[in-house]
Amino acid sequence: MNARLQHSFDSPIGRIHLTEENGAITRLTWVSRETSPVRCGSETSPVLLEAERQVRAYFGKNLNRFDLPLAYDRGSAFERSVWDTMKEIPFGKLLTYGDIAERVGGVARAVGGACGANPIPLIIPCHRVVGSDGRLTGFSGDGGIATKQRLLDHESDQLSLF
Repeated sequence: MNARLQHSFDSPIGRIHLTEENGAITRLTWVSRETSPVRCGSETSPVLLEAERQVRAYFGKNLNRFDLPLAYDRGSAFERSVWDTMKEIPFGKLLTYGDIAERVGGVARAVGGACGANPIPLIIPCHRVVGSDGRLTGFSGDGGIATKQRLLDHESDQLSLF
């Protein structure tokens, strides 16, 4: 049986919606301010509550690395390799799309596509990936590049290339 639970909560960058399947986080989305909030009632679990605790600790600058069970088996092998690489980018560090392409054996444009398909942004920190000249290019979260900038500003006291 595929147990799917969902949980939403407010954060400094908007309402976050988490999905868990079989004990692992499978999705993180921002609930747009223009849509009605997702109501999750009592659909919660220890994993979802721990994910919320860690996200809140991240925004409180009390957590630099997420430690949660994640499952993202719906992406291609290439996308999963990009997501695995992004998971290793430390708090306050940046990689370029080209850096990741070099590490996983692809091209920067394909890495950009994999970043855009990231099912668990923030926890898999695609906001820490920038263009070769340091420009911010694209972000799948609600608010787009403005949200990406807010996340990088949050980490700015430690921001540097990795």
